[in-house]
Amino acid sequence: MMTTSVKKKIQKEFKEKMDYDELLNCMRCGFCLPSCPTYIETGHQEKYSPRGRIALMKGITDGVIEPDDDIAHSLDLCLGCRACEPVCPSGVKYGRLLEDARSIIQKNKKESVPVKLLRKGIFEELFPHQNRMEKATSLLGFYQRSGLSRVARKIGFMDLFPESMATMEKVLPEVPKRKEVRQRPRYFEHEGEKKATAALFAGCLMDTMFFSTNNATIKLLQKAGCDVVIPENQLCCGALHGHSGELERARQMAKQNIEAFEASDADYIITNAGGCGAFLIEYDHILKDEPEWAERAKRFVSKLKDISAILVDLDFHKTHRLKLPEQTVTYQDSCHLRNVMQTFEEPRILLKSIEGVKYEELEGADTCCGSAGVYNIVESDMAMQILDHKMEKVEQTKAKTIVTANPGCLLEMKLGIERVKKTGKVRAVHIADLLLDALD
Repeated sequence: MMTTSVKKKIQKEFKEKMDYDELLNCMRCGFCLPSCPTYIETGHQEKYSPRGRIALMKGITDGVIEPDDDIAHSLDLCLGCRACEPVCPSGVKYGRLLEDARSIIQKNKKESVPVKLLRKGIFEELFPHQNRMEKATSLLGFYQRSGLSRVARKIGFMDLFPESMATMEKVLPEVPKRKEVRQRPRYFEHEGEKKATAALFAGCLMDTMFFSTNNATIKLLQKAGCDVVIPENQLCCGALHGHSGELERARQMAKQNIEAFEASDADYIITNAGGCGAFLIEYDHILKDEPEWAERAKRFVSKLKDISAILVDLDFHKTHRLKLPEQTVTYQDSCHLRNVMQTFEEPRILLKSIEGVKYEELEGADTCCGSAGVYNIVESDMAMQILDHKMEKVEQTKAKTIVTANPGCLLEMKLGIERVKKTGKVRAVHIADLLLDALD
């Protein structure tokens, strides 16, 4: 429960820090409603829609309503998929309003000691330190390779966890040994005619748990004519922090990443994770009030591209033969890649260029799968409700391969395959891995 003093602090900071002009931009037209998963899944409850949440934010800012736990829950239940933004006739930057509001509430609300320790461990001690991420995921790798995972399932240990978490443990990718990660070079030369120098944003989980996908991305860039460099001293993008009310920590991480990539002097900065890309591309926004960093952030953002976008720009699909055994393929958009980075045609162009592939568009591919970072853990019931409806649409395509462009989406679709008992019959794969298979 929020105390009176906490409510007053939150109201004061809303008035000082929320972008009031952006709040006023919402015309309450309702165009956002059909695109909002939580509005639909809760039976059209207004407080779980973008329009309703903006009204709540404005009410707190105007002082006509008090912040409370119910309002905080309304904001927390938002996936942050930002599907409302492309359909908004006023161009309201809802995602930015949401992150600012969450940051203010998080900073002021009282939490239990266990929650404080957990947040400190995740946001301060783990994700901002890539060497610690490597150590943590190497423990997961040992758990997988040693056979402990099979024992844990056999004795029913995983039954102690929520069903979604227990199932997720089954679909985690095989983690490489830490030595393998550490020994990978940081520079790779182009093949054929040189077209550009690309700096890879390796990511925290992408460069540990999804190490093979990063390697596939590097090989595709080489084949496309790019020298590839992996800048040292880069960190997690900060998306987890930004979406969880830890904006100041996210700003610090953004600054270190900008410095790391400035040193590479690359033509492009490439990401293969839609969630990371969407936060990276807003570095100029979160640093706009810091004169020393604002222009540097803009230069960083101007070079940023998703792997699918750079491949299409460089005519990769026209200069290389891509072929796979005959199969039906569908594509689930990464919400952030589509709605924030505006990249949605390029993955489809690449998939349709593969010989042997019958491409079937997924109805509702532009709506969230329920992953949304750690949403499927902290809001498991809503996430599974969304995922189950998504899998119904997948079934209609009769696809045997579901392609995604974000690690969270990939794990969520694998989880969905497990839930509908199609393991071994249907697979989920990152687009970079599929393209490399098609090239080989």
